[in-house]
Amino acid sequence: MNVDKINVTLRYTPSLDKNFIPAALYNRAFLKAVKESGKGFPLRIAIERHDGLISTYDTEVFAENCGMDEANFFYVERLVKTLLWIRGGWKIIIGGPRSIGEYIKKAYSQNGIRAFDEKFMGNVYEKPFTVEITDVDKVPAAKEESKPIGRHLEGCRIGFDAGGSDRKVAAVIDGEHVYSEEVIWHPKTQADPEYHYKEILTAMKTAASHMPRVDAIGVSAAGIYINNRVMVASLFIKIPEDLFEKKVKNIFLDIQKEMGGVPIEVANDGDVTALAGSMELNDNCVLGIAMGTSEAGGYVDKHGNITGWLNELAFVPVDYNKNSAVDEWSGDYGCGVKYFSQDAVIKLAPEARIHLDDKLTPAEKLKEVQKYLSEGHEGAKKIFESIGCYLGYSLAHYADFYDIKHVLILGRVTSGEGGNLIFKKAEEVLKGEFPELAQKITLHLPDESKRRVGQAIAAASLAEIKK
Repeated sequence: MNVDKINVTLRYTPSLDKNFIPAALYNRAFLKAVKESGKGFPLRIAIERHDGLISTYDTEVFAENCGMDEANFFYVERLVKTLLWIRGGWKIIIGGPRSIGEYIKKAYSQNGIRAFDEKFMGNVYEKPFTVEITDVDKVPAAKEESKPIGRHLEGCRIGFDAGGSDRKVAAVIDGEHVYSEEVIWHPKTQADPEYHYKEILTAMKTAASHMPRVDAIGVSAAGIYINNRVMVASLFIKIPEDLFEKKVKNIFLDIQKEMGGVPIEVANDGDVTALAGSMELNDNCVLGIAMGTSEAGGYVDKHGNITGWLNELAFVPVDYNKNSAVDEWSGDYGCGVKYFSQDAVIKLAPEARIHLDDKLTPAEKLKEVQKYLSEGHEGAKKIFESIGCYLGYSLAHYADFYDIKHVLILGRVTSGEGGNLIFKKAEEVLKGEFPELAQKITLHLPDESKRRVGQAIAAASLAEIKK
């Protein structure tokens, strides 16, 4: 397959998606073409996020005016998008051919092709989104700071997991799980933040009633949290902007006061999943990928720490086919949400000759396909094998940005036989296409019930009790 004069050849093609162009293979083919041309030019990208932290990435592109400008623009635009959603940031500093910098600046403007990303990142970091163009040697150095979060098991602790359909809370004493409950709630349909506050506080007080005291609270929730403040979270999607600012951004800090001011730590649920896996495996460099309503990601680095990166893999491009599925929210194509979630199953169903009633919810459509699979339907089998093929190639892409030893594959898309098919095909692709990575990376498909207890304990362990 050819994209902007770069040829990509796959050893494994998803049986239900013949036009899939894996990001990992395209990037490798692009860099190989640059090297062979003898017309390479260095490019350095820095992305600044909160507290002056900076991520950098060095690569090479074609020199200007050698007939490969479009390939340059495509490669760098997809690369910047990936860096933004993995690392996070409000400022891009780009050093290299000026035409590339100008292209990225235009793309990340209010009327550019990445206007969604520009506005989103500006809201997250509460700063106007900025693109600066400079020389390669003037791009600032990296300033990373991973956070030793979690693994604190001493004392009486509450672990709260804010799911979109149920809220889970656990009471943990000296690392032992003594009580837990799951309660159905409806945070995504409620426009009054008082509902959320009362539900969360009720869960906290219920857990507290099963312990002699509360020493610390840990919260695991989907979304982006900085310094325990809610920046973006689907749990509060129906709440008007003015109320979000007044009542939601500091909701967990208000809960902390109500609970007596004990230490509290709020973390993205993907990071907590990775932390739980790290604690269970007794090892680090863990990437967690949860395939459910969307694709959630989390990462624990070589020090056993959480990085403070966004890890929003749902928005990371994994398919460079310009005609691939478009994410309705961001308006971009080829992003993880359409490859590693219930959306992926629904997208592939027509190709598998499975008709799904439009009246069904996405979750019900997933269950319907899983039912077909349990009955031996060949098309349903191909759906999950295709997702496994996507995953094998995408893990190689993620490995360009994360140091990975373990990958946890989670979420309701992986329930039952579907999870085994995804797992096997992903392993096959890794071993056949990227043997050097296959020797380093181990895939894991954790038991769901065991994971829930582990997640609760990991959440409870987030906050440090100050001596």
